[in-house]
Parts: sequence; C-alpha cells; structure tokens
Amino acid sequence: MLCARGGWQALRRCASLPRAVRLRVSEALGARESAGEVKVQGWVRSVRSQKEVLFLHINDGSSLEHLQVVADPSLENRELTFGSAVEVRGRLVKSPHRRQNMELQAEAIHVVGPCDIWTFPLKMKERHPLEYVRQFPHLRCRSNTLASLLRIRSEATAAIHSFFQANGYVHIHTPIITSNDCEGAGELFHIETSNKAREPSEKTQFFNVPAFLTVSGQLHLEVMAGGSLGRDGEGELPLWVGARENETRLRPSSRQESSFSAGLSLTCLPLARPSEQKTHRAAGTWQSSIWWRLSCPSLKASRTSCRLERILKHKFVIISYNEAVEILKQASQTFTFKPEWGCDLQTEHEKYLVKHCGEVPVFVINYPYELKPFYMRDNEDGPQHTVAAVDLLVPGVGELCGGSLREERLPFLQSRLQRLGIADAYQWYLDLRRFGSTPHGGFGMGFERYLQYILGVDNIKDVIPFPRFSHSCLL
Repeated sequence: MLCARGGWQALRRCASLPRAVRLRVSEALGARESAGEVKVQGWVRSVRSQKEVLFLHINDGSSLEHLQVVADPSLENRELTFGSAVEVRGRLVKSPHRRQNMELQAEAIHVVGPCDIWTFPLKMKERHPLEYVRQFPHLRCRSNTLASLLRIRSEATAAIHSFFQANGYVHIHTPIITSNDCEGAGELFHIETSNKAREPSEKTQFFNVPAFLTVSGQLHLEVMAGGSLGRDGEGELPLWVGARENETRLRPSSRQESSFSAGLSLTCLPLARPSEQKTHRAAGTWQSSIWWRLSCPSLKASRTSCRLERILKHKFVIISYNEAVEILKQASQTFTFKPEWGCDLQTEHEKYLVKHCGEVPVFVINYPYELKPFYMRDNEDGPQHTVAAVDLLVPGVGELCGGSLREERLPFLQSRLQRLGIADAYQWYLDLRRFGSTPHGGFGMGFERYLQYILGVDNIKDVIPFPRFSHSCLL
C-alpha cells in the first residue's frame, strides 16, 4: 500500500513538471522572443564539430531555411550524421548572427533514426545536379530544390481552387474509372482483373463493359452543368434556385502516351455562348495564377518573375488555325513535322508560333473538323470545315490549355456519332441535348505544364511528386 501511495506521488510530481514545448522549424525561426524548454524534431542538414562547440543545421520540411543548433561537443555521437532524424531539446535564444533570427541551444540531442552517410546517395557538401537526384525518386524530396518545387505545387493548387471558388464555381469530383473515350484518340488504359487463369465461362469484363482510366472528366462535367448546378452564362435563361454558375475539376487523368507526366489536368465548364468568352475565361484563370506566383515573397526575386510580369502587361494574341498553318509554312525554320492543313500542331510548331507573335501567349482558334472530338461545335464553314475549338500556347512550353464550345444541336451531334459508329455508347450524352440543352463549352489546363512554365523548370518530371514510370516508385 505504501509503495502504491509513493508511486502515485511520484507521478503527480512528474505531471507538475513543465513539459518542453514542441516547435516546428518555421515556428522557431519566426519566434520574436527567447523561450526555454522547447523541442524541435527534424533531419540533420549539416554537422560541424569544433573543439569547444558543436553546430547542427536541422529542418523538418516546414521552412526553406534551416534552424541552427548550438551544442556542447559532449552531445556528439557517431549516429549524429548528415541525414539522420533527431529530436533536440533546449532553449530558443536570439542568434548573434545577422543571417538568422533565432537559434537553439541544445541541452539534449536524441537520434531517432540514424543515417549511414557512406551509402546515403545525397552528400552533405555536394551540390548534386538534378540529373543525379532524379535517379532516386524516393529520396529526391530531401533535396532543397525539388522539395521547394513540390511546396510551390501545393500552393499553386490552393491558388487555383481559390480563384474558382471566388468566381462562383462548384468543385466536382468526376469518375476515375470510365467507359468513355472523351478525347477520341483511343489512348486509354484498359482495366481488367489480375487473374490470368480465367475459366471460359467467367466474365471477361469486371464491370460487364470495357472500363478504362479516365483521360478527362469534361463529359461528366457536362452532366453536372446541365442540371441544377448550372445556368446560362449570359443570364438569358431562368436562373435555378440556389444555383451556382460553373463547375470545375482538378484531379489526375491517364492516357497512353510517351510521357512522365502524372496527367493532372484542370477542367472547367462555364456555360457561355461566344467562343471569345472561352478564351477570356482561360486567360483570366491563367493570369490570376501568375499574379499568385508573383505575390509569393520567397519567389519575387526569381529569374522567371521578370518574364511573367512582361506577359501580364501584354494582351494575348488570337489567331485562327488557318493563319497558324500559313505562318508555319512561310517560316525559314525547318520543322521535323511538316506543317500541313488538317494535321495537328506539334510542340515545335506551337513554340514557333509563340516566338513569331512576340513571346506572348497565343490563342489558336477554329481547328479542322476531322481533327477534333465529336462533341466540339461545328462552325458550318467552308471550304475548310472547322469546329469552335481553342488552344492556349505559352512561351517555352507550347500548349497549356485546350477547349471548345460544345455541340448543343441534337441533329448535328447524332449525325456525327453515327458516322463514327459510337451512337449506341453515347445515348446518355444525347440525352443531355434532348432534355433542356443550352449552348455551353469548357477548357482544360495541363497542371504540370502550368507549373513548368511559371517556375521556369526545364524538365516536367521535377514538378511531379512521383514520376509515373520511375523504376522505384510507380503510381
């Protein structure tokens, strides 16, 4: 009984002792006053041992700047190396150095996870080129450059969502598995069970119909836009009670192409009549995201800021597909793919058009009828038959956004689906035209290409958290 009573008293005394306050590195660096009994956890970025003092730099991913730890040399041990995970307890004090606000005077250092510096691919005092770091996709986020790019990716995602929410859009999650080939190119990943030893009597299709990973959610967005979530962008139709104006989507998509991109795309579907509104909406989205890019304090002095500011000061150029082909045919440059009317524009063509127009974003409108998917609106022109499609080309990247007005006229849509032999598969899509159809359209933006441009990144794989076909980290 006495032992039990003494145990309870000891626990009460321990509970009454002050506990160390846990701080993130960003919080410690941003502190304005000294603090006692704090603990910081993170990874060691550098170790420098002197006769009378031990210096560490640690980071937990919350800040680009490292926190300096000053400790007695007696706290050093062989497991305290570059790359090791540590917990440091001590006092947060003002730093005497100009380049940092606060530093941590360590009273105890605990190595949570040791790191073998001899086999660890990243070295403390080496500035590894990106080509080397890309060999280790599972470790590359520990490099400052690639970790910074992924932080910016996160901020850019939030900025795009904020832009659409502020402009009355509704965020919709569209299916990842679908039976639709909305791009019409047949570049789809087919889904089937992993059981290769099926009996002949068993079903060959898991969903009873062929199923694929989606390449776009825009057809599903039309379902949403045609209901109580959508209204006419010109206000010409009665407004739905409690309705919102638009729908938008930001999620991964997949297609069979030679690319390391994860295929993240942004698709928005505003209901509007003139094709010019589509170009202005796409331009507004992109320009607003650039303003976000330039407003980040840590990024204002970067090498791409001047280039982005220049673009914001100039109007976007609008040319037709016909004009684009003529410009390419008259170019002195020799292209790998010969430009011809009726052929899709290649990246080399797109980059040349941007350069020809003064290194400002260029909208190319009215593409050939046979070149685009079935849902794009027929311009009923001639002799060169076109549809109301638009692509946004930007310097150094090429196509960034693509969109079109949708074919809202039922006879036109039925005729084309029948010619393509897919009318039965798209009866549900025809229903959208039979029951309360309105003129509408949409555009999609390649998110990785957007990041590649605003950050000035040469390799698109550097802005993807997990490159799809990496040998060690597969999506």
